[in-house]
Amino acid sequence: MMRQTLGRLHARWAVLVLATVLAACATTQRPAQVGEDVWSGRLALQIDSTPPQSFSAAFDLRGAPAAGELQLTSPLGNTLATVVWTPESAELRQGGRVTRRGSLDELTTELSGTAVPVAALFGWLRGEHGDVPGWQADLSRQADGRVTARRTAPLPTAELRVVFQP
Repeated sequence: MMRQTLGRLHARWAVLVLATVLAACATTQRPAQVGEDVWSGRLALQIDSTPPQSFSAAFDLRGAPAAGELQLTSPLGNTLATVVWTPESAELRQGGRVTRRGSLDELTTELSGTAVPVAALFGWLRGEHGDVPGWQADLSRQADGRVTARRTAPLPTAELRVVFQP
């Protein structure tokens, strides 16, 4: 009887510790600023390179095409990476490592092999067709919280799928 009680106590303690650790890993979001777009959801990027690359994560996108922040998180809420950009530069923060480049396109090209139109996402999420060379956005399901964009040129081709709260 005493052994069963100690076993239950240890199990409860383990659940409490696990919940505390997971809560500590979760990221907190700052409140939106006046005039700032804020979007959350999941995104997946598939690049038809050799070898093929694919990536998916939860995201929080805020700001504007000229200056903003994209935070990518795992299903458990751990921050995988944060991309911050201004008209002068862009940087990727992963843990203690920071990669800086002169533009958002330069940074995303280096990381994924193709320029990912992060700035165009703001318009696409609002249902606005934007002219992004080489990319075609399918906004037919935007009202349902789904946007797909395909890059056809230059190679490699790529597909970006976004599911978000409309």
